[in-house]
Amino acid sequence: MIVGNAAARPALLPALGAMTWLQALVALALFAPGVVAPRAHIEVWQLSMFSCAVFAVGIPASFWGGGFIARVGSLRIASLCAAAIVVGMALASLGSSAALLAAGLCLGLAMGPETPASAALLARLVTAERRAFVFSVRQTGNQIGAVCGSLALPAIAIAFGPAWCYAAVAALALLAIALFEWLRPAYAGKIVPPPKLDLRARLALVTADRRIAMLALASMPFSAMQVSLNTVFVTLGTRELGLSHIEAGMALACAQAGGLIGRLGWGYVAMRLDASRAVLIVIGLGMALCAALLGLDGGSLSRTWQFAVAALFGLTASGWNGVFIAEIARLAPQDRIGETTGAVLTASYAGLLAAPAVVSILDGVAGLGAAFFALACLALCGTVALIWGGHDKAST
Repeated sequence: MIVGNAAARPALLPALGAMTWLQALVALALFAPGVVAPRAHIEVWQLSMFSCAVFAVGIPASFWGGGFIARVGSLRIASLCAAAIVVGMALASLGSSAALLAAGLCLGLAMGPETPASAALLARLVTAERRAFVFSVRQTGNQIGAVCGSLALPAIAIAFGPAWCYAAVAALALLAIALFEWLRPAYAGKIVPPPKLDLRARLALVTADRRIAMLALASMPFSAMQVSLNTVFVTLGTRELGLSHIEAGMALACAQAGGLIGRLGWGYVAMRLDASRAVLIVIGLGMALCAALLGLDGGSLSRTWQFAVAALFGLTASGWNGVFIAEIARLAPQDRIGETTGAVLTASYAGLLAAPAVVSILDGVAGLGAAFFALACLALCGTVALIWGGHDKAST
């Protein structure tokens, strides 16, 4: 934990900007192979292998990384995450399947610890009433990275070749390392490493408080919904909703715009009302309704309504993360925020890992519409868990 005087709290904005840049970098790096795939002749199975490698490493890195954060500081962890991105991009540029697999393993080392490191740093810099909004701003890094990748990387790949896309991401990561190390002394404080936690103690950070346990439980279907929206919504549009490929892409763009607005808007609402859990419940109900509507009867909606529901779908299914992280930071022991966040995010990442397989199986058995309806039911169960968990203890 970090010992310091709250009255001498370091400036928030530089740390917030740095941690937002870190998440944007991680998103950009994860996005890069899929964006350059047509030009680099990367097959779908290779992209799936890459994604599985990322999560296979990212899940344990998130779970166990909290103690490392407490010992070396969040900004040093940020530098190490950026270094993993540099190595991952160098490997991906080699072009072989083995190199892409190794790149995914490296990027898992960046993806796993970055959110716990950000939570641990920002939680001690922001006041309680502003926490939800600040954490939501930080979570926009995911959309920033995705948008920049979708706009810039294809043009670079066409003009110069796929290797230059990876080089551009690596160059941004090197700049980030310089920034993180420059900022690090101002935010280091006096670090007093907490006692080491074994597996049982880390699990206890989640299970000892029912409110945190229910957050972890709800995050699994919420994450599954989010990754399914981002990866198979275009296919849903062309197969089930009667949209052309271009129209489906435009609908997904509406959803992504809704997600960006949601990350800021939900955070602002949670801050103004001081009600993060209630906002998460509304978000859960919203994503369940949108997924069920599109999955069961989306084809009968007019184009206008399909695009509107897609925007609302993104507003909820891609907009919940910042409020969620802020609620973890509020409930966690204040000297264990990084470790608690990492342990809870392990459940979230499990949802990300399981979702593609679940959707694929349900698609083969009953169709993609039925898969989205099943995700809606799971999201509704997660929302019920949030409601039930909120009655355990009085708000603090």
